[in-house]
Amino acid sequence: MASLTCSPSYLSGGYSVRFPCCSSNEPASRLLVHNGIRCNVVEPLNIHNGKPCIPHINNEHSVPSFLTSTHLHSPINKHDTRLRIFSGTANPALSQEIACYMGLELGKIKIKRFADGEIYVQLQESVRGCDVYLVQPTCPPANENLMELLIMIDACRRASAKNITAVIPYFGYARADRKTQGRESIAAKLVANLITEAGANRVLACDLHSGQSMGYFDIPVDHVYGQPVILDYLASKTICSDDLVVVSPDVGGVARARAFAKKLSDAPLAIVDKRRHAHNVSEVMNLIGDVKGKVAVMVDDMIDTAGTIAKGAELLHQEGAREVYACSTHAVFSPPAIERLSSGLFQEVIITNTIPMCEQNYFPQLTVLSVANLLGETIWRVHDDCSGGYEPYSSLGID
Repeated sequence: MASLTCSPSYLSGGYSVRFPCCSSNEPASRLLVHNGIRCNVVEPLNIHNGKPCIPHINNEHSVPSFLTSTHLHSPINKHDTRLRIFSGTANPALSQEIACYMGLELGKIKIKRFADGEIYVQLQESVRGCDVYLVQPTCPPANENLMELLIMIDACRRASAKNITAVIPYFGYARADRKTQGRESIAAKLVANLITEAGANRVLACDLHSGQSMGYFDIPVDHVYGQPVILDYLASKTICSDDLVVVSPDVGGVARARAFAKKLSDAPLAIVDKRRHAHNVSEVMNLIGDVKGKVAVMVDDMIDTAGTIAKGAELLHQEGAREVYACSTHAVFSPPAIERLSSGLFQEVIITNTIPMCEQNYFPQLTVLSVANLLGETIWRVHDDCSGGYEPYSSLGID
């Protein structure tokens, strides 16, 4: 029996740090030490329904050689570098992981809300002449987080930062990327204009909903993919490659699923054909491909209300699929997504931490993988003006 494998270029540098379940015997905090760099990180609470733990960082296993940054070979004095990383309030845990991977400390920043809801931002350290990276996904509440990002960019620009990069692990409004009906707005272009006019010099985004969104920006965009994180995780599971089939939940995601299948033992592809009658409402029509007796891996860039992927899973079970896995980079999880995903349709739901997860949204089938190493390595390479266009860095998407 053939075993499940991934393309060597991904396995040699799997971007993910997988989160094993917490043990009740582990201390509440752990001192992470990597090549002389020490970083205190507080672990999440011990939850037995799928909540991840902080990754171990060591020289042998947790950080693959592909993503072992050359900058970690010696301790970094944050006062001697012109690179600064600041976190918004949208996903501070991911920001801390990125900073820890890079051997840096997060910059000091004050963000608060006035009584009427207005946002106040003040940098509490100098960024004059610095290369500044602002980590802020525009996830729900999208309007609040987007406005906070714009004000952070403006604060850095007025503080004379040399370069400002908006690190947006999840780019909200990305689905409004074209006119499907008359008199519709293209909100993705509007948001791109806002970020550019606020003063950003560059954008670093992860798994945009569609490739054309990069063209909406009049500034450079580094687009990285979260797929290698999930691929590396699936390769560690004992799934026979002969029993595997990759499924696209809709026709629009075929290119994404095909690329995923090629890296996952060149698995066969199946497509769920559906018709959408309204926003967040979908109807499954039929299945293109054979899934009988197979382990089906459904691949999408995001899961919002989970209507599409849940109805697709029902169809796969009806067609004889043995197990169904759901894989997605962005876990938006708008109600009633949790009920649909935890209803027993899925053997496992695999997501990344581009969007923070509320504690009440964890369920037994959920697995959360970290993209911190991926984003941290990309930031280093952008900061050093290094290209990702040669192996083994081609998959970083840096031109």
